Amino acid sequence: MPGMMDTVLNIGLNDTTVKGLAKATGNERFAWDSYRRLLDMFGDVVLGIPHEDFEHKFDKVKEAANAMSDVDLGVEELQKLCQEYKQVYDDHGMKFPSDPYEQLEACIKAVFGSWMTPRAVKYREKENIRGLLGTATNIQTMVFGNMGDSSGTGVAFSRNPSTGEPVMYGEYLINAQGEDVVAGIRTPQPIQQMQEVLPKAYEQFLKNVDLLEHYFKGKLS
Repeated sequence: MPGMMDTVLNIGLNDTTVKGLAKATGNERFAWDSYRRLLDMFGDVVLGIPHEDFEHKFDKVKEAANAMSDVDLGVEELQKLCQEYKQVYDDHGMKFPSDPYEQLEACIKAVFGSWMTPRAVKYREKENIRGLLGTATNIQTMVFGNMGDSSGTGVAFSRNPSTGEPVMYGEYLINAQGEDVVAGIRTPQPIQQMQEVLPKAYEQFLKNVDLLEHYFKGKLS
């Protein structure tokens, strides 16, 4: 279930690779936005630094820039935010590892450990999920949803998860990454509204949903 297990995005970014990502994509804002997200998630999920400490820095940078949300921050503000996030690490006597492989190993262990987080345990109890030994960890290349107004992220089901009705159910956010949806960073929109904003992407998405629905229905029948 989305949000029940821990996730860390943008692994591999550091003070050097963030500049390479900016150059490779021609999108400096995107690169620094991805880096500040990694600093936040790694500190919270992997090192156990209270998320509120990062949120406090985030709110201060937004206030200074008269920004309403994260998408209103420019390159300079995001660079400033990265420095502020590093200060959070210092305040807790910790350092953000610049080695991508060190980041990866630490994240793998953190995701394995998230099997026993209170929200995951509670979810299994609520849904009567028993007898499982633990979780797997997926390491995968992701499509970036925060590259601008032509990108996005979301959560969707091929059927209504409450009623089983065969109607696609979900929500999405433009110019965001997956954690923004489950963490309530911004208010997501109903997935059907995507048809008006990104009609070609929505059409392709429907085709993919239909393919998955028929594939797994055949496998399960």
